[in-house]
Amino acid sequence: EVRLVESGGDLVQPGGSLRLTCETSGFAFKSYTMTWVRQVPGKALEWVATISTSTYTTYADSVKGRFTISRDNAKNTLYLQMRGLKTDDTAMYYCKRHAVTERGQGTQVTVSS
Repeated sequence: EVRLVESGGDLVQPGGSLRLTCETSGFAFKSYTMTWVRQVPGKALEWVATISTSTYTTYADSVKGRFTISRDNAKNTLYLQMRGLKTDDTAMYYCKRHAVTERGQGTQVTVSS
């Protein structure tokens, strides 16, 4: 059974930082390109960042320079370090295998003063 469990979301003030974690199991994590996406209620899913199996990273323009995606293959875990958070970053954040629809239950990030 594939499991993707996100955590680390919280309420944070603008300019603050958070680190999201995605613990995975049930598939060969090290063999997959992994992605973070986010969604605001009523809006389409938005791609945030991707990390390949060789740790090549790509980012949406909206988060470039503020977010860092990383992975620990020994722990089957994906991370998203978020700095300089803005109110527009408020969303439910999900991790997923690239090009695979299935995702975890998500973790809520709220940026507000």
